[in-house]
Amino acid sequence: MSPAQRHPTLADVAERAGVSPSTVSRTMRGLTSVSPEIRDRVEQAARELNFAISRQASSLVTGKTGVMAVLVPTLDSWFMGSALSSLGPLLRRAGMELALYVVPDLDERAAFFERLPARRNADALLVFCFDLTEEETARLDDLAMPVIYISQHVQGRPSVYVDDVAGACKATRHLINLGHRRIAFAHNVNARGFSFSSRERLLGYRQALSEAGIPLDDALVVATPPRDKRGTTQAVGNLLSLREPPTAIFAEQDELAASVISTLRTVQIEVPERISVVGFDDQLMAEWLDLSTVAQSPSDMGRAAAELALELINDPDADRARHIVLPTHLILRGTTAPPPAPQDRRGGNGPAEDRNA
Repeated sequence: MSPAQRHPTLADVAERAGVSPSTVSRTMRGLTSVSPEIRDRVEQAARELNFAISRQASSLVTGKTGVMAVLVPTLDSWFMGSALSSLGPLLRRAGMELALYVVPDLDERAAFFERLPARRNADALLVFCFDLTEEETARLDDLAMPVIYISQHVQGRPSVYVDDVAGACKATRHLINLGHRRIAFAHNVNARGFSFSSRERLLGYRQALSEAGIPLDDALVVATPPRDKRGTTQAVGNLLSLREPPTAIFAEQDELAASVISTLRTVQIEVPERISVVGFDDQLMAEWLDLSTVAQSPSDMGRAAAELALELINDPDADRARHIVLPTHLILRGTTAPPPAPQDRRGGNGPAEDRNA
């Protein structure tokens, strides 16, 4: 039976390339002892025979699987889609494959941490946006592989994230510099895996107010379940029913900001003429809505995490507790403006004596 009639073997590639099987093996394993000319001949022969080296066979020789695992709480988010899309090209260039583990509920989460399916099946694990317990973190420490945490700061472990505190400070200071003093903060509750960023953005909001000498008012901090229009309506209603309603609202995510704007416009409150709104993310919808927002790049975060993982896989002396903090940028658009004059906030057109003249 000819090579074309059966699965090609390493010996078939060696014969076509005119080298020994051991040279083919060294080439496929990426060893630097193979000259560029020989590598080109072997790779050309492998392509012509549709030969691919077995991951399992390679791992027996190198001790590596050629797989990078990713653990996520959900795929149903702009952040996850953007971050994961950046991994493919980088991993392909590194000759690696991607194994994805999605644990959207408590049962699947418990099963993952009980079985740890990534063990022995990957060379590194990227953990996206999880609020882990001490026991879960300890379980991942036992994997004996690099574990990189994304969009969160985990003490003593490699982490990649943006400075959410600084980003929230920028947004709040922008509103303060426009003249706003009653600034609300709207955030999501029970958002799967994103509470680290939520807490940090609330901290940045409060920090900016304190720096400006503006008293903190817990009544201006409202929460709503993610993608819950009714919940957003109730949260905005609570703000509007205050004795001194806000003149600006900082929403921790663009999706929530969009829902806030929709609710305000439903009750004939113009944005930004009566209430300014600023978001966080700079999703595509932010540009469509002309939304002022704090821009972050999940794609850059995913690439940085994968590059850090590759460094930790290939260099035993690399820093196992390195933190990479990416910047944010304030994007000014049409949903923020100076606050209205006091009489406009009450809904009137001017002083009483002018209206009665």
